[in-house]
Amino acid sequence: MIFLIRFVQNAVDIYSLILIVFALMSWFPNAYESRLGRLIISLVKPIVAPLQRLPLQIAGLDLSVWIAVLLVHFLGEQLIRFLVIFL
Repeated sequence: MIFLIRFVQNAVDIYSLILIVFALMSWFPNAYESRLGRLIISLVKPIVAPLQRLPLQIAGLDLSVWIAVLLVHFLGEQLIRFLVIFL
């Protein structure tokens, strides 16, 4: 059970880092067209695309990536609580 909980925590941490890298890539020209950029886009778009349709832009800043990070952490914590209760 500890292994499963650690796995979920590590997966949430790694995916959060991928989301942050995705946000930082917007500062560099042509970063999304690189091989690494396309890989990160394919990992991030299923979560970020629905959030980008919501009005989450404030003063020109798109907060959808940061909302996605919070959402991933929240869902990870809920999954861990579920595992602790039922396993």
